[in-house]
Amino acid sequence: MILPYLLIFGLVATLNVVPFFMPATWTILAFISLNYDVSILGLVLTGAVAATLGRVILAKLSNRILRQRFLTEQTRKNIDDIKVRLEKHQGWTVTAFLLYAFTPFPTNYLFIAYGLTGLPLARVSVPFFLGRLVSYGALSYSTDRLAARFANDISGELFSGYFVITQILTILAVYLFTKIKWRTLFTRKKVELVEE
Repeated sequence: MILPYLLIFGLVATLNVVPFFMPATWTILAFISLNYDVSILGLVLTGAVAATLGRVILAKLSNRILRQRFLTEQTRKNIDDIKVRLEKHQGWTVTAFLLYAFTPFPTNYLFIAYGLTGLPLARVSVPFFLGRLVSYGALSYSTDRLAARFANDISGELFSGYFVITQILTILAVYLFTKIKWRTLFTRKKVELVEE
């Protein structure tokens, strides 16, 4: 039956569009795999596609809303300095997104920051999808005990001190991304902040 996978797809895509204070996708998938009769392969594939689509939408929204409406011209020019650097080192960008996608760490700030540059999203969405496919698959095929531990943690995750602190740090990371003078960092190896 396709309906459960459509519901899972909608849930996971939505969670990955919301920029902050959402549970990790792998915890949702672990919970579903333990509590509902779904194919592990279907769950992993649905989760990876939905997570990728959600993150691509998040990146596009960060460009259209944050960059175009909220960032000053000076901040936009500053972000363009890192855009030029990323264009010169496309292989690094692809590799970084692929390797990071293998981990259970949050990727919202990566997609927000990348979206602010306006660079092509296919460059990072394909490696992200492949990495998530592997990481979600590894989790789903892991022992029941390990999956049960992750699934049981989901209930308290949204309100745990660790979760709140990591989300606040993520917001600060995105803010710093817009404020670090990238040209100064690249040319003089010195950290300075953009002054408004």
